[in-house]
Amino acid sequence: MLTALDCIPCFLRQALEAARFATKDEAVHEQVIRHVLRMAAEMDLMQSPAAIAQKIHRMLREISGVDDPYCTAKDQFNRLAIALLPELTAKLEGARDPLMTAARLAIAGNTIDLGVNGKLTEVEVHAAFEQALSKPLVGDVEAFRQAVAEATAILYLADNAGEIACDRLLIQQLLPVRVTLVVRGGAVINDATRVDAEATRLHELVEVIENGSDAPGTILSDCSEEFRKRFAEADLIIAKGQGNFETLSDAEADIFFLFKVKCPVIAAHVGLPVGTHVLTRSRPILAPAGGR
Repeated sequence: MLTALDCIPCFLRQALEAARFATKDEAVHEQVIRHVLRMAAEMDLMQSPAAIAQKIHRMLREISGVDDPYCTAKDQFNRLAIALLPELTAKLEGARDPLMTAARLAIAGNTIDLGVNGKLTEVEVHAAFEQALSKPLVGDVEAFRQAVAEATAILYLADNAGEIACDRLLIQQLLPVRVTLVVRGGAVINDATRVDAEATRLHELVEVIENGSDAPGTILSDCSEEFRKRFAEADLIIAKGQGNFETLSDAEADIFFLFKVKCPVIAAHVGLPVGTHVLTRSRPILAPAGGR
């Protein structure tokens, strides 16, 4: 997926929010924004939004001197999601269709995306889970059910901290098939890293590996050789979140994407309204995002 012109204001907003997560020093905020404005003039819009965001956040970490600006927020949402698990598990235990109920709850967890909404509140997260089972789920549901039934090796690409705790519910429905959970190789926005997988004790449930990249998505050329090998060998790939969709939607692989549509660019790309919960199978898309 290519970068749309409408992504540029979002990069600026996200950079300012990230700078404010990193420090209260307004001089640093100004320095970051001026750097992003200069970068905007030279952005290669043939790259994915995640590839450009990777460069911006590397610059921000260098200027601020803070390795993980979202660390405190990630911990907050991990703790919130863990606290919600008993309630969500109760919903699952009473469900007629546990697999798809778990998928709906996992997608609701995709609300915890501070790249899209740096001012996300715990009230909004609670509301997302309250609405999870009543919202329509759009996409290839039956194909997903069949793929899960036939899989012997599943690669599960995580997205955000907090959200990763909710992924436990879906991962448990996939077992005892061999599941490998993949997290980012470095801190970027509030994307999940090994620290978050361990904080939510997912490493006790399945094998956890890093993808070797600090992009807020999965840019295969930027990932480690080990990850690319696992990616090629998996007979089912489940990819959570918009960042993974942005970077893998036209990859030559059979992937099921689970995410909430959270911005107009993605909405235009998939032809669905903002707020839609999506479970869709990959199909190479040649048209750029936002109609470019």
